[in-house]
Amino acid sequence: MTDPARTVLAGLDAVRSHVEDLYRDLHRHPELGLREHRTAKKAADALRDAGFEVTEGIGGTGVLGVLTNGDGPVVMARADMDALPVRERTGLPYASTEAVTDGGGGEQPVMHACGHDVHVASLIGCARLMAGHRDTWRGTFVALFQPSEENGDGADAMIDDGLTAKSPRPDVVLAQHVLPCPAGLVGTRAGSFLSAADSLRITVHGRGAHGSMPQAAVDPVVMAAMIVVRLQTVVSRELAATTPAVVTVGSIHAGSGPNVIPDRAVIELNVRSYDNATRARILDAIARIVRAECEASRAPEEPEIERISSFPPTVNDEEPTRRVADAFARYFGDDARTVELQTASEDMSEIPRAFGAPFTYWAIGGIDPERYAEAVRKGTVAQDVPVNHSPAFAPVIQPTLDTGVSALTVAALAWLAPEPPPEASGPQGPGVVVTAPPT
Repeated sequence: MTDPARTVLAGLDAVRSHVEDLYRDLHRHPELGLREHRTAKKAADALRDAGFEVTEGIGGTGVLGVLTNGDGPVVMARADMDALPVRERTGLPYASTEAVTDGGGGEQPVMHACGHDVHVASLIGCARLMAGHRDTWRGTFVALFQPSEENGDGADAMIDDGLTAKSPRPDVVLAQHVLPCPAGLVGTRAGSFLSAADSLRITVHGRGAHGSMPQAAVDPVVMAAMIVVRLQTVVSRELAATTPAVVTVGSIHAGSGPNVIPDRAVIELNVRSYDNATRARILDAIARIVRAECEASRAPEEPEIERISSFPPTVNDEEPTRRVADAFARYFGDDARTVELQTASEDMSEIPRAFGAPFTYWAIGGIDPERYAEAVRKGTVAQDVPVNHSPAFAPVIQPTLDTGVSALTVAALAWLAPEPPPEASGPQGPGVVVTAPPT
């Protein structure tokens, strides 16, 4: 029996140069969240050229492409488009020199430091292959380009702008992310994959006084210090040792001079968790500790606890993940692996949740395999392999892009042109050990 995926991907040679050129162009011209106007136009134009029905401007800059090819399942593949406020230090000939004006009137450099340019180029390549081989599949293929993933508000922006009314309801939603592991690998994981992330700003109130007269003050610096110390017990003493979670205090600000006791202190922290029950338990514990320490210090006002950003956990549905893992095992062989639990965060899962559809999200490698193997041999992976959000992060063009295009195509065809299941299911290779920095 002919393998539809291999039939479609036989056309990869014909689209490779276009995908590579598009990737270089996107990398050279990155755009921040909800400003992806140029990127969105590139995606929309490419989809129209391939015969998709295109809707632009969803949630600001989001793009929806729909290719209907007879009766059958509806498969949605999503790519994020935004870049980061990072100055690129890769030395590549197509490195970004883009900058924008920040809120203070200064210059803010911009870089595709997380690989979203890989995601966009890969989905365009997949879309072109699907459009060019309609004789091999039946159903509807939906290509979705999402803005502002890094800010955690792009998926909601599209949903609030009527995405579910503008797109056919998918039977499954697919997405992928390039990670700092060897290029050519693909990694799936059923169940919890990416963490939830909650960033909090806590303001505690005291009573200011001269530094020489602490008896006249309620010192918010001491109050904040006690809170920071006590927060270290949330994970270590309130969760089971087998429950993964992180509480990190990243910022604390108070006062204006060494001999002045201020009247307030501001703490900013980040929480990572993998299920909503653990998430709620941690957030409740933080609120309890903050209020208790303020009461113990005789704070004159209640503390303010503000959630300044929030990402949901990414929990892959079992059945679609198994189906994709089986398809990857058939096509990629030993390069199809199981990926570790990641501490990164994503807002993609809000899209299938809005449609009431299952989803699966997987990883592809982006690091030169020889460079990665040498770092492993020397025990210097953490030092020598740039990770996402680093100014030195630069996925190798190949085989990263071929893998990205192929993975999306193979996964989509698992619904649109399904093969009989093999006797042995799931990825066959050893696990991919990757730790990516969180969004």
